[in-house]
Amino acid sequence: MGLSHGYGLVIGSKQDYFRDNPDNAGRYYHGNLIVRAGTNNFRCAIDVDPAGMPDGIQWRVVTLRQQDFAPIRAMADGWHLLPSNESSGALDYIRSAVLHPPVMIWNVRYDSCLAWLLRVIRWNPPWQSGTGFQALTALEGVLDQAVRCYVFGEPFTNGFGVHNIHQNQGDPINSNFSAENAIWQDGATIIEKSDGRIVAFLNKFKTQSFKTDALGHPI
Repeated sequence: MGLSHGYGLVIGSKQDYFRDNPDNAGRYYHGNLIVRAGTNNFRCAIDVDPAGMPDGIQWRVVTLRQQDFAPIRAMADGWHLLPSNESSGALDYIRSAVLHPPVMIWNVRYDSCLAWLLRVIRWNPPWQSGTGFQALTALEGVLDQAVRCYVFGEPFTNGFGVHNIHQNQGDPINSNFSAENAIWQDGATIIEKSDGRIVAFLNKFKTQSFKTDALGHPI
């Protein structure tokens, strides 16, 4: 079925950032990025609360190639509704080439295995697992350098904002969120640095599969 109220991204500048107040166990539910787009402030609620699993969040920080991200980068500030398909600019953690930059060995005579491995880690870093606190610490390290923000997810039904900023596929069948499974609708927090580099913070839950079928259901 997919997300109930559509999918897209908001583009703008970083206005503010704060964490939700922690619960009685010291867990944080969201990091809240406020994106200024025109005359509106969009609250982007980045979810790091795996209910009932305090260490159930996974994340990775990926450097994107500028040429791959150029179509999104050329968009104006504001909210953009995106069809959930490969050509619209929508993201898919599993299928998006922009999130998995190709790693090549250009010259096998001079490119050592170690240099190639370091390039793999830079362009396709492994997923990390841990607590919401740890995930937000990694997110905040990315946001500190933001001069322009690109936040993908589902729009609020009231007011200006974005939620479901995480993987939106691979939830177990018959779980509370399986009805929202679909491909090409994943949320993400992507920032542009002052030097033009593009960095993405991607987040998912341990319960979500790394492999899905054409409907976004776990394989």
